[in-house]
Amino acid sequence: MLKRAQEQGLAEIEAVDLRQWATGKHRTTDDAPYGGGPGMVMKIEPIHRALQDLRGEGTRVVLMTPQGRRFSQPMAEQYARVDHLILICGHYEGVDQRVADHLVDEEISIGDYVLTNGALAALIVTDAVVRLIPGVLGDDQSAVQESFSTGVLDHPHYTRPETYNDWPVPPVLLSGNHAAVAAWRREKALELTRNRRPDLLKEVREKDFS
Repeated sequence: MLKRAQEQGLAEIEAVDLRQWATGKHRTTDDAPYGGGPGMVMKIEPIHRALQDLRGEGTRVVLMTPQGRRFSQPMAEQYARVDHLILICGHYEGVDQRVADHLVDEEISIGDYVLTNGALAALIVTDAVVRLIPGVLGDDQSAVQESFSTGVLDHPHYTRPETYNDWPVPPVLLSGNHAAVAAWRREKALELTRNRRPDLLKEVREKDFS
């Protein structure tokens, strides 16, 4: 999908090397932490210089960090409407706190775990955002009817054959009764959400789900 989006001119994705804005013989982008401790910390200077060159009107700058707000589908939908999105990938022990305090619009995390660097997290965010741009998916309704877009998990899906290893497709899906199919899908979506992600139902009242 990312390739299709770029080929169709719907999105432009660029990976930028911070060393372009680093100084010194070795163009280092990290240094030992003040106060001691293991690992290295990404320096503020290269990031600041990069943002001075890359940031423009309408740019939104996001720092990928385990300390950030949890990334979600509504956030992906919001980012899909942004003209220019810059994702800063944390590495090592982290990024100089002054980057978060003064240079970015927000900090986000893709989950409660730690990666070796933020590049993988940035790629996940990029994929989640780009696929929501109109025209990227073959059917734009695909992004509207999936998990989290409705506030709950998606309903189960089936395709041919009707029976496999004595495992049949639910008869209602073969009935041709669109109202019954819609009702079944609502019921199953809510059932899955209750069983696997009941926290989502705290924000979505079942009687409002349609």
